[in-house]
Amino acid sequence: MTYMQWFESHAKKHEAIMKTLTHLSNDEVIDYFIFENMQEKHPDFCPLYAQNKKCHEMESLNCYFCACNHFRFSDEGLKKEGRKTTFSLCSIAAKESRNFETEDAIHQDCTDCPIPHKRAVIKKFFSRDWRAIMEKTIVKN
Repeated sequence: MTYMQWFESHAKKHEAIMKTLTHLSNDEVIDYFIFENMQEKHPDFCPLYAQNKKCHEMESLNCYFCACNHFRFSDEGLKKEGRKTTFSLCSIAAKESRNFETEDAIHQDCTDCPIPHKRAVIKKFFSRDWRAIMEKTIVKN
């Protein structure tokens, strides 16, 4: 699956859930996306839910920003570094981020970064339109 295919698939799932939450305040929507609630009520939102596994080991994992608003990607590649193509990166160079490299590709590895899953960060960038927030993650070549 390409980054763009994942993005479109996830945006549709997010939009469908948001359509059911119109009666909730913004704070209640943010709270709704707590891992345990999402795992119970929307088991198809994330493949890790079925494994009872979190993408990031943190106590109060919030899934609203599944995919970080600081993540940047291009399926065609963002830049060349020698023989390797960088396909994704962290726009704020978070100290917890690192690269995953193969023989010819570099991808952002966000495994150890809790930033987009913290309530304060979600509240700061919150919009009921996930796609509008996340559109900037897509780098057009």
